[in-house]
Amino acid sequence: MNDSSEGTQVMPFQTTAKALLSTLPCLLFLYVNLVMLYALLKTPLLLESSRYVLFGHLLFTESLQLFLSMFMYIFAVTMVTMINHVCIIIIMLASITLKMSPLNLAVMSLERYIAVCFPLRHADIATTRRTGIAIAVMWTVGSFDSFTQLFLFVSLENTSIPMQRFCYRNSVFRLQIYSTLNKAFTIVYFVLVSTIIIYTYIAIMITVKSASSNVRDASKAHKTVLLHLIQLCLCLTSSLFSTISDQSNIHPAMVVHVRYALFVGLIIFPKCLSPLIYGLRDNTFRYVFKNYFTFGCRTTIKPFPKG
Repeated sequence: MNDSSEGTQVMPFQTTAKALLSTLPCLLFLYVNLVMLYALLKTPLLLESSRYVLFGHLLFTESLQLFLSMFMYIFAVTMVTMINHVCIIIIMLASITLKMSPLNLAVMSLERYIAVCFPLRHADIATTRRTGIAIAVMWTVGSFDSFTQLFLFVSLENTSIPMQRFCYRNSVFRLQIYSTLNKAFTIVYFVLVSTIIIYTYIAIMITVKSASSNVRDASKAHKTVLLHLIQLCLCLTSSLFSTISDQSNIHPAMVVHVRYALFVGLIIFPKCLSPLIYGLRDNTFRYVFKNYFTFGCRTTIKPFPKG
């Protein structure tokens, strides 16, 4: 009796401790991302450049994905149930934002490719209007998978009766067709994005080695696209979370611990590092970010080229 009572006391403590240790880093980096986003919105000069508009979109989607992941993890740990209609909306939004990161990185790589390989046409091609159109296309492409699964869910299952259930993908989308579609779309997304980033990386690298009029800027863009490739690998680890955690050969007693380790390593860590590393590499934006992060009253930005 004493052993059983001690066990019931230890488990809630471990659950609370894990939830707290997972939430604190999320809250910290959410704050950092929001400060970065606020710094961009309060600096109109930066928003005139397509690269900073795309970076702001990356900050927004990464922050939203991090918030939704934290929200769903806390609900899973505390064993809270919700109506399946609400759960579907949350799962769809989380899935869409997860795919936004690699798509955003691909567009950012294309922007750097145009800036280096076609510098005279960059101002005409990479306008803020076309950047907005590119963002709209990204959301359309990224949501195609989720809306396809939603259409199948409405067609194949009874959705007239709201049901209380634990909110995670396999509890709602239980048929094998959903898993097959999700894997297929994930492969297509990452093959497409990888092709774009690798192509732009090679093209910029060739430009760097050739007789360029501005070798320094080309070399910097080359390193930026290489960073995009590393970020793509981080995004890929995030997408592997559900695949690894749902393996049937994991012992039931270890499922909670495995899911916790995967959540920290594959969800929190990549989402925290991607915007932070890219944002602080830029000299102009680093100055603006430090000013707002330290509650500075004024921000003076040195002139910088739009490319």
